[in-house]
Amino acid sequence: QVQVVESGGGLVQAGGSLRLSCTASGLTFSGGAAAWFRQAPGKEREGIACINRTGSTYYKESMKGRFTISRDNAKNTLYLQMNSLKPEDTAMYYCAAPRPRYDYCAGPWWTAARPDNYWGQGTQVTVSS
Repeated sequence: QVQVVESGGGLVQAGGSLRLSCTASGLTFSGGAAAWFRQAPGKEREGIACINRTGSTYYKESMKGRFTISRDNAKNTLYLQMNSLKPEDTAMYYCAAPRPRYDYCAGPWWTAARPDNYWGQGTQVTVSS
């Protein structure tokens, strides 16, 4: 049984930084692609950063230069370093991997946040102005 658990969210002032972490049991992040998504109130869940099996990274345009996705294979942990945070970054942040496992940041698991992805429960990020 796969379990995915995010942590590291919280309240931060605009301009500040947070690092989110995601651990998994029953799933190896380095065995395929994995990504961070977020969902703000009243909005659809959107993919913001993805890392493929070989370590190449992809970002939603508005996150480029501010957010960095990384993976520690030894710890089986996915990270999202978020800098220069803005109030509009306030959302629930989710870690996910495609089911079945898939190597690439492409297709509906990434572009459409498929419900049958392996999802964590989310961690709340709130950015105050």
